[in-house]
Amino acid sequence: MTEYLIYFNQQWVGDHSEEWFRARGPLARAVVDEMKAAGVYVFAGGLEEDNAAFTADDTSGTLLFTDGPYVESKEFLGGLTVVNVPDEAAARRWAGKIAQACGWPQEVRRFKPNGPGDGAGA
Repeated sequence: MTEYLIYFNQQWVGDHSEEWFRARGPLARAVVDEMKAAGVYVFAGGLEEDNAAFTADDTSGTLLFTDGPYVESKEFLGGLTVVNVPDEAAARRWAGKIAQACGWPQEVRRFKPNGPGDGAGA
């Protein structure tokens, strides 16, 4: 099994009415429930837009915490899902279900293997 990250940038969401968003919520929750029932769900969540981000930076040798995003950008992560699936085809299937439920595009990336001695993962 391999873990995949399925995510979207907030800017991909577009402008929609509150009613439109309320209608999408049950659809997205249904996909999460389906992932759980299939045993592929690891994590899913949307990120708050209005709370300020902060960074932790130790590149100078002194740990520094700074309010605000590390890089000023018009795009920022809006939400993410992690699935543990047998192959890329399954990751594509789940990303498609999420994209259809949410109503905006999703990007998919495979996590590096997290084996002993490979330096990947945390």
